[in-house]
Amino acid sequence: MTELLVKTFVKDYQNTEEAKVRTAYGVLASLVGIVCNLLLFGGKLAVGLVLHSVSVMADAFNNLSDAASSVIGFIGVKMAEKPADEEHPFGHGRIEYIAALIVSFLVIEVGFTFFKNAIAKIRTPEELSFNLISMGILLASVAVKLWLSFFNKKLGKRINSTVMQATATDALGDVVTTLATMGSILFFYFTKINIDGYVGLAVSLLVMWAGVGIAKDTLEPLIGQSVDPKLYREISEFVESYDGILGSHDLIVHNYGPTKSLASIHAEVPNNVDIETSHEIIDRIERDAAKKLGIFLVIHMDPVETADAQVAEVKAEVQEVLHQMDERLSLHDFRMVDGEKWINLIFDVVVPFSYGENDRPKLREAIEEEVRSLDERYHCVITFDSGFVAEE
Repeated sequence: MTELLVKTFVKDYQNTEEAKVRTAYGVLASLVGIVCNLLLFGGKLAVGLVLHSVSVMADAFNNLSDAASSVIGFIGVKMAEKPADEEHPFGHGRIEYIAALIVSFLVIEVGFTFFKNAIAKIRTPEELSFNLISMGILLASVAVKLWLSFFNKKLGKRINSTVMQATATDALGDVVTTLATMGSILFFYFTKINIDGYVGLAVSLLVMWAGVGIAKDTLEPLIGQSVDPKLYREISEFVESYDGILGSHDLIVHNYGPTKSLASIHAEVPNNVDIETSHEIIDRIERDAAKKLGIFLVIHMDPVETADAQVAEVKAEVQEVLHQMDERLSLHDFRMVDGEKWINLIFDVVVPFSYGENDRPKLREAIEEEVRSLDERYHCVITFDSGFVAEE
């Protein structure tokens, strides 16, 4: 069913990197969500009125909010498609995250409304009635929501859409809440004990929790998040695959939407190679990154010593010292400057965020002590860097 809809309504559906194709996916998902949720709202509202069930009616209005969410998703996808302009040189892709954030607040608001209704039903419960046709409608809604969840999850992964992933999560939560609602009705049918208000309370809490989860997922790229380790390795290995590049570090990725990323990285080049030669390599990598990775990459050249065997040996020794202290520590921009009484070792140390500012002076002292044990003449000049990649 999913593939049939995609092939029917999305032209050139395999070319998911194209903005127009991506927008077509978003429009399809939004329209399918609107139609399905409006049908579910009508069916569940009728069932809730027949059964006098607050949990069913809460579930019905949750579907109505889902339809509104799909409308917002539709608007967000269309607006995110707008090309870059003078005021927004990086495009409008982040509007999709804002749309998902609005959806999350709608979900939370609906959950809070039903929370108040459930409290009222606990205080003054109403008698429930059992109807096989109504239960069949609820069961059918579970099947529809389960399909909607898989539908949005599959398309969301295909085009890397935060809105679709949020919708998939919300739909899966609806499956759980509808099953819980059916359970309360069946429980009353067999025991004559009315737990509808309590189930409605649980449903409302689940709805609000889903909204908080969606908000968290969409706020992270808006605030700025760590580089995914897989993407970090992909970009680093891509840069280091070129002849003339000895290594890389300090990769930073800025996200301006699911299909728009800017990145900067420091590439190590031999210090005995002509600067114009290295610059030509850097330019070629930047051009290729835009074509092959779809990333606007800015590369800073770091010249490193390659001819001096002593420098290479000492660098390896210092790196081993760092690994013995903490395997997450690494160094770059290593230089040796000889003096009359001591040898300056100048380098940067990348530390994870678990090392706070108060931990760094102690870490510096420990590194200096261990390095000095290698040779009393060594004097460390250390600059600490924070890693921008998420820990696996």
